[in-house]
Amino acid sequence: MGRIIAIANQKGGVGKTTTAINLSSSLAGLGKKVLALDMDPQGNMTSGLSVNKNEVENTVYDLIIGGAEIEECICSEVFENLDVLPSNIDLSAAEIELIGVDNKEYIIKNEIEKVKDDYDYVIIDCPPALSMLTINAMTTADSVLVPIQCEYYALEGLSQLVHTIELVQERLNPSLEIEGVVFTMYDARTNLSLQVVENVKDNLNQNIYKTIIPRNIRLAEAPSYGMPINLYDPKSAGAESYMMLAEEVINKGEE
Repeated sequence: MGRIIAIANQKGGVGKTTTAINLSSSLAGLGKKVLALDMDPQGNMTSGLSVNKNEVENTVYDLIIGGAEIEECICSEVFENLDVLPSNIDLSAAEIELIGVDNKEYIIKNEIEKVKDDYDYVIIDCPPALSMLTINAMTTADSVLVPIQCEYYALEGLSQLVHTIELVQERLNPSLEIEGVVFTMYDARTNLSLQVVENVKDNLNQNIYKTIIPRNIRLAEAPSYGMPINLYDPKSAGAESYMMLAEEVINKGEE
């Protein structure tokens, strides 16, 4: 039975999509069957996993409005062990289309239920906003993984996200938990990165992953080639870090 992890932070530019792409691919590289679900209208996870978001026939949007079955929306074996449920700009209209729809918070959950036993992991990339799309991701997920950039304002907005997760737990998905926090864009040359990590550890009563994702030029280049880092440059620091994170995620699930 698949574990469903939403990767969320309403603050943009924290390495959320990078983490979604590379965690999905690293889990697949470790032999797990993975579905990467793109809930962000920007579709960056889709194109970062080599699916052409403008030419794909069916997307999450078609799924939400009932225009297609989930099996028709999944791009199978994009890479070994990795399927993608793509998204594109059409999805930005979903919010409006969902006004007045019954149980609109559970549309994605009900669809994913049909296929989740085919996968070890479903990794959901959430949009950088606390929208109905994010709520759908959180009602679907078992847990939320929060990437935090190692910078001064890291904690700002985090309490808002934790509050949202708690509201979803309370009202919509009682079994949702916080998977943990992962630090991204870590620069070993700056004291600031170190201070942020210490600060979050002191102030946050959450599981914090031991793996810290470094700032890495290869990691930044990979999406423009439509490749996850473990395939683009498997020996890079970024690839090694995401492999370690994937191993941690697997081990945490087996505890």
